[in-house]
Amino acid sequence: MTEAKRKIIITTALFYANGPLHLGHMLETIQADIFARFQRMRGNTCLYICGSDAHGTPIMIKAEKMGITPEELIALFKKQHEEDFSKFYIDFANYHTTHSPENLELSTYFYEQLQKNGDIKTRTIAQAYDPVKEMFLPDRYVKGECPSCGTADQYGDSCEACGATYSPLELKNPRSVLSGVAPIQKDSEHYFFELPHYKDFLHEWMREGHVQSEVVNKLNEWFEQGLQDWDISRDAPYFGFKIPGTENKYFYVWLDAPIGYIASFKDYCNRHPEINFDEFWKQGSKTELHHFIGKDIIYFHALFWTAMLKGVKLRTPTSIFAHGFLTIDGQRMSKSRGTFIQASTYAKHLNPEHLRYYFAAKLSSRIDDIDLNFADYALRVNSDLVGKVINIASRCAGFIN
Repeated sequence: MTEAKRKIIITTALFYANGPLHLGHMLETIQADIFARFQRMRGNTCLYICGSDAHGTPIMIKAEKMGITPEELIALFKKQHEEDFSKFYIDFANYHTTHSPENLELSTYFYEQLQKNGDIKTRTIAQAYDPVKEMFLPDRYVKGECPSCGTADQYGDSCEACGATYSPLELKNPRSVLSGVAPIQKDSEHYFFELPHYKDFLHEWMREGHVQSEVVNKLNEWFEQGLQDWDISRDAPYFGFKIPGTENKYFYVWLDAPIGYIASFKDYCNRHPEINFDEFWKQGSKTELHHFIGKDIIYFHALFWTAMLKGVKLRTPTSIFAHGFLTIDGQRMSKSRGTFIQASTYAKHLNPEHLRYYFAAKLSSRIDDIDLNFADYALRVNSDLVGKVINIASRCAGFIN
């Protein structure tokens, strides 16, 4: 009996369009690309969809510093990213951008459907505000002393020293990263997605084998703590899509970023009419949807994204594969320690196919961090690739002659 052929979409997290790619980005794309190659070799349809994550305050500020428009910044880094991916033989079916007509249409559709469901509400919240720049500050644009352990120069969302989480207004001696002044507290009306409406569904979905066991354990912790409403709005000035019916409110980048997966697929369908969009995305679809992500964004994908898909009656993920962080010789990637390696720098000096093999040898179904140890790297390449694979070819060539 002939095995039925599968139809599969796979994605990696979209890549933020305000800086160059590093080897940590390559870990995820290589993992997904290996999966895609394997599926295609088996005769299955496997479409690898990705793109640039193009919205948010950092994009706006980076463009301002460079003296260009946000659109020009996005185009610049999208081109650089695609060039780097090609050096590592990453074969995307489509590489799009979240700043696109398709994503605007879909983000508006998601919002309006969730609003009809009664899943959107508004409330006034206090936020950090820069009186010099005259703008509300994202968490990462406020720094100060950790309110738990007192460590200096910590971001406004979590402490790198003790791991505590908090709001920017809880920092001691806070300052704006943009102007250096102490932020003031200012009230603003925000829009929230009521995630607790989907608690029962998410709990059941999680238990059906869509995520790794370690992820189930982490999700259970969040369920026990109680799911929280999700702030999906940001105040002007902000580079992104305006929320329908408002004057100065924009969709938070994390709302339209995962919708960008669908937008990229829709762009692909526009150029490939033989592909049926509804077949892949309708509720109850027999196709497959697999997300490859880092462990730091599990909350967004396994909870918010999956709940939104359920809310708008689209198919939910078949699986979410989370991986750990990449360390270099046992250390976190850091520019000051010289362990921050850009993808383009690696490709200038070493063979990208060797790195593909090394990552493949180190990756597993677990979410442990993966270390790029250069002594081990050289040993594996010389022993496995040169000493075994190439040696087999060399010996066989002699017999053939």
